Amino acid sequence: MGSGIAALALGHGVPVLLVDPDEERLARARADIRHQLRLAALLGAGQAAEGALRVAASPGAATDSAFVIEAITENAELKAKALAGLSAIVRPGTPFVSNTSSIPIDELADSMSRPQDLAGTHFMNPPSLIGTVEVIRGPRTADETMAAVTGVLHGLGRKAVVVRDAPGFVTSRILHPMINDAARVVQAGTATADAVDALLRDCLGHRTGPLRTADLIGIDNLVDSLRVLHERTGDEGCRPCELLLAKVRAGHLGRKSGRGFYQYEEAAR
Repeated sequence: MGSGIAALALGHGVPVLLVDPDEERLARARADIRHQLRLAALLGAGQAAEGALRVAASPGAATDSAFVIEAITENAELKAKALAGLSAIVRPGTPFVSNTSSIPIDELADSMSRPQDLAGTHFMNPPSLIGTVEVIRGPRTADETMAAVTGVLHGLGRKAVVVRDAPGFVTSRILHPMINDAARVVQAGTATADAVDALLRDCLGHRTGPLRTADLIGIDNLVDSLRVLHERTGDEGCRPCELLLAKVRAGHLGRKSGRGFYQYEEAAR
């Protein structure tokens, strides 16, 4: 998702510094961003002037940033550690965003020296092609931070829909338990993944079907999000079902691994 958000900004002429301690992942990110920019250009979703991309392995390179987006894995401890480190070195008043599908923003704000600087976003995948972004205002998020976040999104051609802080917010609180239930139907042998998706798509208007959506999200990411929801709400419907857990153990994570509920050729990934 970090690569996708970077590609969205670059495609609208915004310079980006992409930070990741894993050099191999940074190299893959460069290639992924180039691919996403080509796709966005082909579909008319970018601008002619492309922003400059820099990469760095150390957060210290981000000290002069005007706007910070954290988009690491859906792990509250890791996100809090990253936000704490960055908020200690970036200029006070710099707007921060945590891109998360389920972790409450106020929980993450506890890690920051200036919790009022933090808001949340939930970009959908791929960010360059989906024009609406869920924006989360935490109880301590400042008006200035919200204005900056919605202003940046407007500049990227995105519609910001602002919601209050809660586990899973709106989209994940509704969608992820539904995907979990869809996987349970397959696990029980009631229907194949293809049949579940066909019925949800063709009868109920879900654009791709819940299980193809799971493959796009990444089944490991989905499981992480469901665990966050289960731990923070106590809703048993959010406990990841055994089929999802088995796919994660097998490395069948969806599109990014080439296999999830469906199989994908390299070109389709």
